Amino acid sequence: MLSEPRAGRLAAWGNALIAHMVSPDDAAAAVVGEDAVHRVEGLPGEDAPVGLTLALGRLRALGASGLRIALPAPGHPLGLSGPPEFNARALEAEEAVICEGAALGLVPEVYEAGPEGDVHVEVVWHCLPVREEPPADVPSLGEAERELAEALRDATEVLTRLDLAGSGPVADAAVAAYRARAERGREVLAPGYPPRAVRVLELAQRVGMLVSLASENGHGGAVSASEMAARGDALRPVERVARRAQVAAYNSVVVERGMR
Repeated sequence: MLSEPRAGRLAAWGNALIAHMVSPDDAAAAVVGEDAVHRVEGLPGEDAPVGLTLALGRLRALGASGLRIALPAPGHPLGLSGPPEFNARALEAEEAVICEGAALGLVPEVYEAGPEGDVHVEVVWHCLPVREEPPADVPSLGEAERELAEALRDATEVLTRLDLAGSGPVADAAVAAYRARAERGREVLAPGYPPRAVRVLELAQRVGMLVSLASENGHGGAVSASEMAARGDALRPVERVARRAQVAAYNSVVVERGMR
């Protein structure tokens, strides 16, 4: 969770496009980001994969009134509403986009090639039918913000006691890179999102970064089986809360539109 999910970028900028706040070309460029190219496969009315600009326009024409995301994990179908085929593909990718009003979903498949430091990334979004039902386990922004604060406090206490906070040159470099990226442009979400959504997403990304560092930085001071178990017990609910908060932030404009 050191970087934003591609599903988040697609949903955020797709929602800005639907609200007529950005052009199709600008939305597509923001979604692609540092990747080489994104294509959409299986779009109704298209026999072959199409570019993202055309795909976003076609989704609007098919009735998409908003895009929301899912960030599922084993045992936690966060943001999904079925059917099983779509859920299975989304779980494998660990992310997906659901098109409100069009009964379609998009799951990314990422292809990487090239040497370290010069990796060429292409993304194919597979378009599949979805059920138009309430998504699983998505909190409101207010709930997500409270959960994040509580989970971070509890986990920090446990991880500090077990000497498991990220430390060392690798962790320091990761934190520095995250901070530099966060400061660059400060465009955490696309135009049209409320300030609270930006705040929740920033905190969720920071919490996710800390969980990643603690997970990847060895066992720290947790040398006994019981301490290692406590470490896992402390990290799991925090990671879950951070994912829930990300989904709440990205989906907030769709939720607000539905309440009007």
